[in-house]
Amino acid sequence: MKGDRVEIVVDAGDTTRTYEVVATRAGRRVETAVRRGVVEVSEVTRSGTAVRTARFMATRVLALVEQPVPRQDASERHLRDDPKA
Repeated sequence: MKGDRVEIVVDAGDTTRTYEVVATRAGRRVETAVRRGVVEVSEVTRSGTAVRTARFMATRVLALVEQPVPRQDASERHLRDDPKA
């Protein structure tokens, strides 16, 4: 969903670096995968096509923080859209 983000903190030798992958448009999501010693974070469309991908060596990744956008349930959405409220 638009606004979903993943922060990746990487050991860069004498310091750490923070990278961020964000779902920039409606209908996109951020997916995370760990394969063969590589952490892969991708922004993906509804059809499953990767728009942008960040890859990091798993041994260098210190933290992987997923920050989803708060979702609203149907009752909250209904109250917000009511013009009388």
